[in-house]
Amino acid sequence: MGISLSERLILASASPRRAELLHLLGLDFEIIPSHMDETSKYGEAPSDHVLRLSLEKADQIAALFPEALVLGADTVVVIDDLVLGKPKTQSEARQMLIALGGREHIVYTGFSLIQKRKNLQVSQVVKSAVLFKDIPGDEISWYVSSEEPYDKAGGYAVQGMGAFFIREIRGSYTNVMGLPLSEVVETLKELGTLTFSGDTYDQGRYQK
Repeated sequence: MGISLSERLILASASPRRAELLHLLGLDFEIIPSHMDETSKYGEAPSDHVLRLSLEKADQIAALFPEALVLGADTVVVIDDLVLGKPKTQSEARQMLIALGGREHIVYTGFSLIQKRKNLQVSQVVKSAVLFKDIPGDEISWYVSSEEPYDKAGGYAVQGMGAFFIREIRGSYTNVMGLPLSEVVETLKELGTLTFSGDTYDQGRYQK
């Protein structure tokens, strides 16, 4: 009974949220972060941006470990066609929250799986819509004074204190965290890499 991988899996990301999501499933994987320039190219659409970076991150690590299956991902927050990255200062975080308050924004995450030995490469982009409440100034000041906004796209953590800003999510919750877990698991199963085992229920009793 359990979940197992038939290939060595490497997460090419330093994101604790992505690692947390994979750990929730009980997956056995390694973390080897890539170090990419995440600047978007001129005229690049958000979906193209996250797809390109997820591929580049996975490819960088896959080149070092050709026998492994490498997972790369990238997430951006978009409002009014403006891509919000990770704020570096309180002022930047404050401006992001002011922009997001009372409105809906879009979260795009691209993920890629690459295995050089098998010449395997698959990618997908997942989109979620998030509606924020109107955020009073005292709540913004409190939040930007914490450590939470500064390593998150859009300057907030859906799984952290920033959750109380959110009125509604349409689409994948884990996508907003930074890794669309349902789609990643489906892809791993389609590749024949991930298997589940456990008890089955038949004729009123459990059988192994």
